[in-house]
Amino acid sequence: MNVRSTLLSTVAALGLVLGANAAAAQSSGPGDAQVIQADGRSTLSAGLADAGQLASGMVLEHSIGMAPGFADPDIGFSPPTSREEGEAMMARARGNPNFSPLGRANTDMAVSDGKLFVGNFNGFNAYDISGDGAPQLVMSVVCPGGQGDVSVHGDLLFMSVEENRGRLNCGAATNEDDVVSQRFRGIRIFDISDLNAPRQIAAVQTCRGSHTHTLVPHPTDANVLYIYNSGTADVRGAAELAICTDGQPDQNPETALFSIDVIKVELNRPQDAAIVNRPRIFADSQTGRVAGLWRGGRAGIASQNTAQTNQCHDITVFPELGMAAGACSGNGILLDISDPENPRRTSDIFDPDMAYWHSATFNNTGEKVVFTDEWGGGIGARCQATNPATWGANMVATIENRTLAGKSFHKLPSAQGATENCVAHNGMIIPVPGRDLMVQAWYQGGVSIMDFTDPAKPVEIAFFDRGPIDASRLYVGGSWSAYWLNGRIYSSEIARGLDVLRLVPSDQLSAAEIAAAEAVSLETINPQTQTRITWADTPDVAAAYLDQLTRAGGVEADLAGQVQTGIDQWRRGGRADRRGAATLAGLLNEASGKATGLNKTRLKSLADLFERRGR
Repeated sequence: MNVRSTLLSTVAALGLVLGANAAAAQSSGPGDAQVIQADGRSTLSAGLADAGQLASGMVLEHSIGMAPGFADPDIGFSPPTSREEGEAMMARARGNPNFSPLGRANTDMAVSDGKLFVGNFNGFNAYDISGDGAPQLVMSVVCPGGQGDVSVHGDLLFMSVEENRGRLNCGAATNEDDVVSQRFRGIRIFDISDLNAPRQIAAVQTCRGSHTHTLVPHPTDANVLYIYNSGTADVRGAAELAICTDGQPDQNPETALFSIDVIKVELNRPQDAAIVNRPRIFADSQTGRVAGLWRGGRAGIASQNTAQTNQCHDITVFPELGMAAGACSGNGILLDISDPENPRRTSDIFDPDMAYWHSATFNNTGEKVVFTDEWGGGIGARCQATNPATWGANMVATIENRTLAGKSFHKLPSAQGATENCVAHNGMIIPVPGRDLMVQAWYQGGVSIMDFTDPAKPVEIAFFDRGPIDASRLYVGGSWSAYWLNGRIYSSEIARGLDVLRLVPSDQLSAAEIAAAEAVSLETINPQTQTRITWADTPDVAAAYLDQLTRAGGVEADLAGQVQTGIDQWRRGGRADRRGAATLAGLLNEASGKATGLNKTRLKSLADLFERRGR
């Protein structure tokens, strides 16, 4: 276990939060304290449909309400604030096998063939996003069971089901018995080749249901797809599913805890999908002890009360690198997935400030990974000015020799109100060449873009936010996932529907950088299955590097002017000036040789680009 030396102790952080000034608001490098402070987002007016809005570096293009049949008839779920309210909620749940606090909340998303698929605790919806206008609803499937995370491969859609109310036929639950033959918790597989008639063709039962899942293509056999299933619910009894038994491994070596499910799907026979492995990826590497990672609890008096590592919440794979990052309750882990049926842990990390390792996102080269901490489970107001800046935040870690090393924390820098559930949640990189940018959901903290190019000093560069659903009481809502999907940011709003946002130029992000990112288009996007982005040689990509160098003071003015002239000539079209491009490449290579750090890398990337143009 790699225990990261604490970058900033919680006790010290609390003291600094109370006493620091605003100038340090974005600092989060080693030894620095990020300060969560009030800004324009902190006082936005409340409302379910008419809340105040504020944006920087992006604009809201479209806002689509909840799909028919998927909107909560009430305002939504409000966590109990007293014992009496808790008892009232329990009374409401008793005798109602279909009760679910988040019963119609929007969840995760995937894209395929111009369609956006949005999961929901009540099923899933599909929107046509192939045109320039607002997304058009083209399919709704009611299939309750939560949380409904979706991913897509070809004509197959996969959906996670975790709650006891799930049924094999997508119907409503009729009883609450411990053993129900028609109960379904696991991975559903739908044939969506005809959006007018989607069909469930398989349902793979698992012991702890499916909270999230990740698609892993076989490295050499295109007919084989694996699913890494992460179940986080209680273990069902063997009377309902024979492979399931509960308990700690020292009492029950066969326990369904302390593993993930590896499901194999042969694409020519998806109806036969089945679990083929339940690897003990948390085992002690020396002794083989199954419960080999964090045992739960507090690491110190002032640290987080951290979950036991007996499950993963989310796994993100990078198949081209044969690597996966797991956010696994009490630890972040790194897996070798070169043999995807038998993933093997190569590194793990613990931090006393991380309550619940929730999700992971690689940068484009796989040299960094952002872990999120869902402190409080997403239903608490964890972004208030008095909350520690290192709790409920992102941890940026680097990867060297397949080993993780934590470098910094970054939290939404805007103080949110007491009625806004807010904590780090799902995000995805924005493909800007030369930078590591991640757009991310913070529930009612809104959508935020973090630049983690320097892993020691991540910083927010753009945001969109709404006011709370209600001014006087916390109702769970906000952005569940915020992803960059073929040129736009899509945000699945738990209680309000679907938002589409467009980046706009700012002093933090240039028009060329945005254009370079918008030019990247993929047929299918499952955010937990990352692919390496490559950029075509274009004037926008060249200008993106030049803008970054100019912003950082990393290029002499005379050379910058020559490069700009070369880019302008390129934009005008016509016959390429190969000799001029080769000359620029030589000058840039010479400058790169004298530079250091990011400037050196960007100068070299720009030189290589002009070198290719000069051939």
